[in-house]
This record gives sequence, C-alpha cells and structure tokens, in this order.
Amino acid sequence: MGFYQDHIVPYLINLAMRQRMLVPYRERVLADAQGRVLEIGIGSGLNLPFYAHSPQQVIGLDPSAKLLAMARRTRRVQRPITFVEGSAEAVPLDANSIDTVVTTWTLCSIPDVQRALDEMRRVLRPGGSLLFVEHGLSPDPKVRKWQDRLTPAWRCVAGGCHLNRPIAQLIEAAGFRLDRLETGYMRGPKPMTFMYEGRARPR
Repeated sequence: MGFYQDHIVPYLINLAMRQRMLVPYRERVLADAQGRVLEIGIGSGLNLPFYAHSPQQVIGLDPSAKLLAMARRTRRVQRPITFVEGSAEAVPLDANSIDTVVTTWTLCSIPDVQRALDEMRRVLRPGGSLLFVEHGLSPDPKVRKWQDRLTPAWRCVAGGCHLNRPIAQLIEAAGFRLDRLETGYMRGPKPMTFMYEGRARPR
C-alpha cells in the first residue's frame, strides 16, 4: 500500500478534484478568505486561482510531497504563498496567527479529524473564520447505509477518504459556531456527493 498511497493516490486525487462541477463551490468559499490564510490539504493547488485579492498570504499545508510539488508548478496567483509539508493534526504555526482557515474536500481523509479541527481552532485568531466545503454523511437513512457499507473499501482506494463523516457535527464538537451552513447533493452517486458548505468561527 505504501507505493500506491505515495505514488498513485496523489495523481488520482488531482484528477478527481479537477471536475468542473466543483468550480462553483470553490468560487463561493474562497471569495470570503481574508488576511493570512491557512489552507488545510492544499493538494495540487487547485484552489489557488480562486482566491480573491484580499488575502495577504496563503499558507498551503499538505502531507503529500507529490501533491505539493504539483502545487508549486501550477500556482497562478500573484501573492505570497508558502507550501508546508505536514499534518493537519499538528499544524506547525503559532496559536492565534491565522485569519482564515480553508478546507475543501479535506476533512474526509484526515486520520484524526477531531484533533485536526482542534488545531484549526488553535491557530485561528479571535474572530477568525473556518471556510469549508466537504462531502459527508447524508441525512437520508438509505444513503447513509450505503455510505457505511462502502467506506471501509473506499478508504483503501481513495487515500483514506470516509464517505460517512458528519461534517457539521464534527466542526461544532471542536468548539466552532456555525455562522452559515448549506447542504445538499451534488450531481453524481448519492453516497459520495452530499455536500456541506459554510463558515464557522471559534466559540
């Protein structure tokens, strides 16, 4: 699994995340990013063209050296960008040093997602924002049943991705207050396309 995870999965993730149907989500979420921005799971840098002119700096954190190498080659924005190879469960930044944390289709694959969300709250300044768009647990019992059935195998082939994480519940459990939350299915198989989009702030 080491070769597959290290050398195949990054290319599969990059390919999957290039879908045109994801662009409106990126545009809406990233338009609100301000100040010093930390993007958790920056991957191959597909969000970078969608940042508005307001961010002073973008720090992109990702555990995959392959994906970060892609991001360095493809960045297309004229602003300071720092790429950091590391884990979301141990963000290498000072407390209260970030204005905006961004996650896009990232919380599904972090091994200890609650610890990662605790880290995001730690680095956010008072009044800072967590901007997110994620897929996760559906409210439909039939779809949830399939999500639970598929997740063990799906995790193995999709870089640790969980189909059944209750995103809003996880964010609130980490000490955030949801200021905005929109949910619904994107086009595609329902077990994989229930979306959570919104903004949260540390309580």
